[in-house]
Amino acid sequence: MSDRRSALDRIDTTVAHPARRYNYLLGGKDNFAADRASAEAIEKAMPAIRLAALENRAFLQRAVKFLAERGIRQFLDIGTGIPTADNTHEVAQRIDPAARIVYVDNDPIVLTHARALLTSTPEGVTAYIDADLRDPRTILDDPEVRATLDWDRPIAVMMVAVLHFIRDDEDPQGVVDTILDALPPGSYVVASHSTWEYLPADAIAALEAANADGRFRARTGEQLGKLFQRLDLLEPGVQSVSEWWPQEASQPRPSIEDVAFNAIVGQVRARG
Repeated sequence: MSDRRSALDRIDTTVAHPARRYNYLLGGKDNFAADRASAEAIEKAMPAIRLAALENRAFLQRAVKFLAERGIRQFLDIGTGIPTADNTHEVAQRIDPAARIVYVDNDPIVLTHARALLTSTPEGVTAYIDADLRDPRTILDDPEVRATLDWDRPIAVMMVAVLHFIRDDEDPQGVVDTILDALPPGSYVVASHSTWEYLPADAIAALEAANADGRFRARTGEQLGKLFQRLDLLEPGVQSVSEWWPQEASQPRPSIEDVAFNAIVGQVRARG
């Protein structure tokens, strides 16, 4: 209880946090007035933002299933967000109960919920650390991460809906490269990223106004591909989150204009 109280004491409920805002957009209840106000300001500029959040979440679940079915048994989920249905470990451990997952987030409320709700199968492991993607070495060198994951075997790193919170002056390419340098050959990276390139000018202007603090940085599909140019991207390459291996491929899918998120899944090349 003291750890929970300490974590909750660190939460500034007067400032919107991406994880809690995302929770609100997904229909969750673990958010505060500032998070809701921020989400609603974005929704005015981009009415399909709730659909975008749902499609982004569905992409994560499909990608985890895709990789687990291909033998990946270790996942490092960075920017976890507040737990909801079918989290990374649940999808992976349905395929192999011995799968091992580490969740990473920098919001105390996320870690509090994670420890309470993200429970592993008896055969597998789930761990949770408080760290920030902007400092990737703190993630890679964390004792819990080193102990939970076998760094001689392939690992899937999930960076879903998180890189757009790293500004250009915070060196997103350096962040990505630091992680790629640490991964064993045969590992994978799953990433999604907001894009405004298909939105009308008035929507972009409204989103820029809602992003007055400059914390958010949308990027084009080309820019996302460049961040991960060292990977062998799986087909269909850089693609809308709604179009990356959809389960109902025969059914009409939301447009990139609506979801405004691109995605990639790529494999780390053999070295040497």
